[in-house]
Amino acid sequence: MAKYKMILDLDTGIDDALALAYALADQDCDLIGIIGSYGNVLVKQGTQNSLDLLSLLGAGSIPVYEGLSHSSTTSSFAVQPVSARIHGVNGVANLEITHTSTKVASQSGIDFLIDAIHKYKKDLLLVPTGPLTNLAAAIKQDPAITKLIGHVTLMGGALTVPGNVSPVSEANIHQDPEAANEVFQSDIPLTMVGLDVTTRTLLTQHETTIWRNLKTKSGDIYADLVDYYIAAYKETNPHLHGCALHDPLAVAAALEPKLLETVYLNMKVDTQEPYEGRTIGDETRLNLPATTTQVAVNVDVERFVAKFMERLTSLFEKN
Repeated sequence: MAKYKMILDLDTGIDDALALAYALADQDCDLIGIIGSYGNVLVKQGTQNSLDLLSLLGAGSIPVYEGLSHSSTTSSFAVQPVSARIHGVNGVANLEITHTSTKVASQSGIDFLIDAIHKYKKDLLLVPTGPLTNLAAAIKQDPAITKLIGHVTLMGGALTVPGNVSPVSEANIHQDPEAANEVFQSDIPLTMVGLDVTTRTLLTQHETTIWRNLKTKSGDIYADLVDYYIAAYKETNPHLHGCALHDPLAVAAALEPKLLETVYLNMKVDTQEPYEGRTIGDETRLNLPATTTQVAVNVDVERFVAKFMERLTSLFEKN
């Protein structure tokens, strides 16, 4: 039996697709559901992408739930042009992935998350790889969940490096800084896996060639996804010489925290310009013990990339 129950909260673009595959491929993980969010794509596109990828990877029985479609302070959401460029207009490199007939689950993503936390308690891991709107809404609806859940490992933020959508702000946090601040100010146990560490973990066409050589449907599609992503990175981050494994690192670190070097820090998220979306230490809680919030500052790159390739290559061999 798998060691950990996991829920992914995805705005399913390309690195979310890699995170989904990692969760399916890791023997310590029992993926019990996916909650859709907005960000790289609109929420309905993202949930469809998740359903289609689960089907492609032989896991079509895992349910997908719809989360909130816009931030906690707005009434609508539009995809940024840079997101469409990096992930493709449809979030999956403009590929035509076969649509599954499976539909999104009828229960709301927020209610599913709350119910699952009450059911599995400390055995449940949540990995949000988009904005924190859904998690903040769940905490507001049922504050008790912060004491029940095992751990939250989120991809977002930037503590020791600049942001990627402003000098101080990372994209996921910037989508809903108010929600992110509510999560960071709560007592939920969490680890922030930010740009500090994710941009050290890179894939190149050397790795996608390995997948292509498997001659399987999933290997070909995932190679196409990542090659598109690498091409986008050549425009946006040419100094990296590859594409960053943002979201899959959060999944891997949720299952093996020792991949990361972290510091405990009471944090806040600035909600006003010019520092909107900045993830930083909370000066009002500086002298209080920091016991629930950790921030990743380094990563065992070699070990993570090796684990990532071993797991995904094995998964693609079978599908």
